Amino acid sequence: MGGIPTYTEIDRDREQVRDWARTAARACDAKGGDDTVILEVGAVLAITDAFVLTAGRNHRQVATISDEVEAALKGAGGPSPLRVEGREQAEWVLLDYGDFVVHVFLDEVRRYYDLERLWSDAPRLGWQEAAPASRA
Repeated sequence: MGGIPTYTEIDRDREQVRDWARTAARACDAKGGDDTVILEVGAVLAITDAFVLTAGRNHRQVATISDEVEAALKGAGGPSPLRVEGREQAEWVLLDYGDFVVHVFLDEVRRYYDLERLWSDAPRLGWQEAAPASRA
């Protein structure tokens, strides 16, 4: 019927965005992304809900990580990026999914821009699977 979304619908949508951000973070990790984090920036930045940040050690790895993020999200029934920037240079690839943005940096570029410091007030969202309990 359209209309104004209910709180339940908003929470469900927010949780879907978190799930997609976690999928992106796991894809980064699967291709060796360094120090992958998810920052929930929605409370301080009106244009998106989350940033996924990771780094690669060389241009080829940056490109591979960004390709893996796109493939993993597509495979999970997630969205396609609205826009992609920086793929040619592979120093800072930005995958803009609207509700969340994935930043895949070359190590030294990540250190230079230091987005974690810039958004230090933003809470971090856990994305790693809990280790299975060992059976003794």
